[in-house]
Amino acid sequence: MLAQIYTLSALLLGCTTACNIFLPLAVSDDPPVLPVPASSLITQITWDEVDSIVRAASGSDNWPLTWASDGDLYTTYGDGNGFEPQIDTKLSLGFAKVTGGPEDFVGINIRSEDEQFGGGASGKKASGMLMVDEILYMWVRNADNNGRGCQLAWSSDSAVSWTWSEWTFTDFGYCTFINFGSNYEGALDEYVYMVTPDSPSAYDPADDFVLTRVHKEKITVRDEYEFFVALDGDIPQWSDDITSRGSVFSNPGGVRRSGISYNAGLERFLWWQGLPDPNQDQRYEGGFGVYDAPTPWGPWTTAYFTAEWDVGPGETGSFPTKWMSDDGQTIYLVFSGDDYFAVRKATLTVAE
Repeated sequence: MLAQIYTLSALLLGCTTACNIFLPLAVSDDPPVLPVPASSLITQITWDEVDSIVRAASGSDNWPLTWASDGDLYTTYGDGNGFEPQIDTKLSLGFAKVTGGPEDFVGINIRSEDEQFGGGASGKKASGMLMVDEILYMWVRNADNNGRGCQLAWSSDSAVSWTWSEWTFTDFGYCTFINFGSNYEGALDEYVYMVTPDSPSAYDPADDFVLTRVHKEKITVRDEYEFFVALDGDIPQWSDDITSRGSVFSNPGGVRRSGISYNAGLERFLWWQGLPDPNQDQRYEGGFGVYDAPTPWGPWTTAYFTAEWDVGPGETGSFPTKWMSDDGQTIYLVFSGDDYFAVRKATLTVAE
């Protein structure tokens, strides 16, 4: 049975126009201020019961995901030993694939000479995964082995071996691809898109998210990247000058790690964003927002927001496109709460 419908009167949120938003009841006498207005499309998100959560890979976290051409999900894990049977070495960056459905999946570790070592900020960890034209691409954070910078790697043999870029984004600390369908099917155009907090650190909160794009045939070429500057009406403006970058989403002090994917059934991008709180260990407690938009440059609106979920959301989360229903109203969140590969079903109520 579906449970815990998060709802709060729009009036309590100070809405000046008709809107709905969903928060855990009685979390606080002063509900948090939403970074963007309430969604007019997704009017409710209902999560399955806590005891329905499927967990695997105890002690491992991160889990960026992409839907590959072979039908499986490819992912990575950090600071752990992967799926069962677990490997005997703790890795900061290990590789795996996930077969099956969201409630009966099987995780399979992939051994590679490109595995990385080191705990916390001292070890490289993945922050984004994407398959395009049967090539796996991976954004790796902690590029300097000290919590800063992003580096690109790519694999043509299903994550067994990787080629590493000779360049890094020193301005950005947590780069994440926007995922579409299997092998990048159903993509918006010929570009690959990336979002990142506007900060060189993967650990410190920022004020804004940056949107970047590159032609899908030039992903490995640093000089081909363009940065979103602003909207001219509804038209996004781009620049190859990184210093000209603008903000695609602003939440002062509340921008950190995220995962973003395209819901083809609803024709909406869904963006999971964790809420940083220095007083909480997000593995075991904390909150997040889910935002929707018709394009990567917006306009973004709030589909769900909670300062305190009923379980720990973990450091990362995303909605894999493989596990979305055809109508887009049934989705599954993969999150790293309690240091697991954790999966929870969500049902979206959509305005007519």
